Amino acid sequence: MIRKEHAKAKDFTIVRHQIEGEKFEILVDPDKGLKYKRGEIGEIRNVLMIDTIFTDANKGEKASGDKLEKHYGTSDPIEVAKEMFEKGTFQLNTQQRQEMTEQKKKQIINIISKTFVDPKTKLPHPVVRIENAMEDIRFHIDPFKEADEQVQEVVQALRSVLPMSSENIQIALKIPAEYTGKAYGTVKDYGTIKRDEWQNDGSWVTVVELPAAMQVDFMEALGKDTQGNVQSKIVK
Repeated sequence: MIRKEHAKAKDFTIVRHQIEGEKFEILVDPDKGLKYKRGEIGEIRNVLMIDTIFTDANKGEKASGDKLEKHYGTSDPIEVAKEMFEKGTFQLNTQQRQEMTEQKKKQIINIISKTFVDPKTKLPHPVVRIENAMEDIRFHIDPFKEADEQVQEVVQALRSVLPMSSENIQIALKIPAEYTGKAYGTVKDYGTIKRDEWQNDGSWVTVVELPAAMQVDFMEALGKDTQGNVQSKIVK
C-alpha cells in the first residue's frame, strides 16, 4: 500500500522506464525523488512511495516477477527501482519543471552573455535582450541537461534573431608593483596569458587573451584589484 502520509495523488510522481517495448513504472515522492536523482539522497527506500514495480501505475497493474527477471535480472523491487532511476525518465511535477527550467535558463543566458558578443559592436548582448530572443524562438530547455551542454544548441537557434560571435581579444596591460599580487590571479582566472614581462620597478606588463564578451567584467575586476591603477589597450 501507498504510505498514508503520501496518499494524495498530487503528492507522488512517476519514474518510467521502457525496455524492449515494455513499460515499467514506480511511484516516488516528488521532492525526495528529485534529490535522489541529484545524488542528494543515497537510500532509494526513502524515495519510493511503495515497494512495487508497475506496468501501469495509474491502473494499479503490477509487473510480474518473471518480467522483472527477464529485463532487470532480478525481481527485487529495490534493485529494479535503482536501475529505473538511472535509465528511466523522472516525471517532474509542474512546479518542479518550472523552477528547474527557469534556473537552467538563467545559467544558459549567463554563459552566453560571457562568451558571445554582437559582431558589430564587439560587446556582449544585454541579458534582457538574450532573454527576449529566447522567448521569440521558444527554445525547449531540458531541465536535467547541464547548461553548458545546451549552449551551442541555443546559440544556433538564437542566431536566426540575434547576431552573435564568440571572438577572442587580446589586451595589453601594465599593472603597478603594489597591485600585481591580486591582479595576477584575476588575469589568470579570466584569460590566457600570451606573454608577460616584469619591469625594473616591479610593475607587470602582460598580454592576455580572453573572450570579447568578458572584457567589461574583466576590466571591472582589474579596476577593483588595482584601485583603477591599470593601463590597458586592445592589441588584437
